[in-house]
Amino acid sequence: MKLLYTLNQRPPLGLSLILAIQHLLASIGGIVTVPLVVGTAVGLPPAEVVALINASLFVSGVATIIQCIGIGPVGIRLPVVMGSSFAFLGVAIAIGKEEGIASIMGAALVGSLLVIAASFYMDKIRRLFPSVVSGVVVTLIGLTILPVAIKWISGTAEDSAEFASLGKLLLAALSLAIVVLVTVFGRGSLAAAAIFFGLAGGYLLALGLGMVELHHVTQASWFGRPVPLKYGLHFSWGAILSMSLVYIVVIAEATGDFIALGRNCHTEISGDDLKRGLLGDGLGSSLAALLTAMPLASFSQNVGIVSITGVASRFVVAMTGGLLILSSLFPKFAALAVTIPKPVIGGVGLVMFGMIAYTGIRILSKAQDTKRNALIVCIGLASGLAVIFEPRLLHQLPDELATFFHSGIATGTIVTVILNAVLPQSDTEG
Repeated sequence: MKLLYTLNQRPPLGLSLILAIQHLLASIGGIVTVPLVVGTAVGLPPAEVVALINASLFVSGVATIIQCIGIGPVGIRLPVVMGSSFAFLGVAIAIGKEEGIASIMGAALVGSLLVIAASFYMDKIRRLFPSVVSGVVVTLIGLTILPVAIKWISGTAEDSAEFASLGKLLLAALSLAIVVLVTVFGRGSLAAAAIFFGLAGGYLLALGLGMVELHHVTQASWFGRPVPLKYGLHFSWGAILSMSLVYIVVIAEATGDFIALGRNCHTEISGDDLKRGLLGDGLGSSLAALLTAMPLASFSQNVGIVSITGVASRFVVAMTGGLLILSSLFPKFAALAVTIPKPVIGGVGLVMFGMIAYTGIRILSKAQDTKRNALIVCIGLASGLAVIFEPRLLHQLPDELATFFHSGIATGTIVTVILNAVLPQSDTEG
C-alpha cells in the first residue's frame, strides 16, 4: 500500500490538525473509559473520578509525544498513540476495591519497572518474532479486539430492550459506510481523513436522531490539572504480582503493535527500535503512577488508522499527543469527544480493527509456505481465539494464571513462540 505521507514527512498544518483529531477521536474514548470505570468501581466521588481522567489524558499525551518524536534512547519514533489500557481494568478494580487507589499506583509503578528492564533485552526478544510469529500476533490483535467494536455497536446490556436496536445498527452502518465511501472515492487529503469523516458524520446523524447525551459536557469543569501522588503509593506483594502479570501481557501486545505499525509505515523494526519503544512504554507508565493516572499501553486502533489513511507521519500523531494534553487541561473539551455515541465508534472500529488483522495477514504472506509454518499459524490463531470465544476454559486455573492467559493476544503469542522454537526447521514445502 502506497503511503500518502511517509514517517518523517509533515503534512500541511491544517491537514495535520484534522488527521491528529481523528487519531484523538479514535483513542480518547478508551483513554477516558478506563479511569472512569476504575474510579467509579472503587467508589471515588465524581470530582475525583474526573481528576483521574484528566491525569490519564495528560500522561497519555506526554507519552505519545515522546514515542513519536523520541528523546535520546526513549521513544520508538513511530506514530504511536499511548493511552490507558483495558488490559489493566480487571486487576486495577480488584486491587482498588481491596486495598485502595494507592495500591493501584504502587503496583503500577513497580510493574512499569519490569517493562523498563525488559526493554534492554528487546534485541533478543525480536528474534522470537519472525514473520510467521509476528503475523499471528498482529492478526490476533485485530481479531481479538473486534468484539470491542461489536459491543460498542450493540450498546447496552444484553437484557435491555435497547440492545442492538435498529437505530444503533443503522447508526453504526452509516458511520461505516461514510468511511468506506470517503476511502474509495476520496482522493489525497480527503481519503486520508476517512476516519475523521466517519466519526463526524456519524456524530451529526446521532445528533439528528437524538442519540447524543450532552450531560458529560455540562457536568465537566472548565479547568483541571494532574496532582502528583494524590493518593500516595502503597506497595503490596499481591497487588504487585497481579499487576506485573498484566504488564507481561502488555509487553507482548506492544511488541505486536510496534511490528504492525512498522509494516504499515514501510519501516523495518529492529531490536533497538523495540527497546526504545518499550522503554517509552515503561517510563510512561512510571510517570502515570506518579501523577495518579492509569497505566499506559500502545493503542491498537491507531495502527489501523495509519493503514487506512496512508498517513504514516509521526508528527501528525505527536500533534495528537498535544491535543490530549490540551484536553486534560480543559475537561469540557474531552467530554465533548466522549459524547460520541458508542455505535458510531463501533461502526468505524470495524474498519480500524479489521485493517490490523489484514496487516497481520500481509505479514504472514511473507513467511515460507511450509507445513511447519501452517501448523504454527493454525494452532497459534486457534489458541488465541479460544480464550476469547470461551473464557470459561480458564476457570479451573489459579487466578494468577487465568489473569495472564485471559488475553487472546498473550495466549496466542506464547503458543506461537513456543511452537516456532520447538518444531524442526527441516520441513518440506507443501
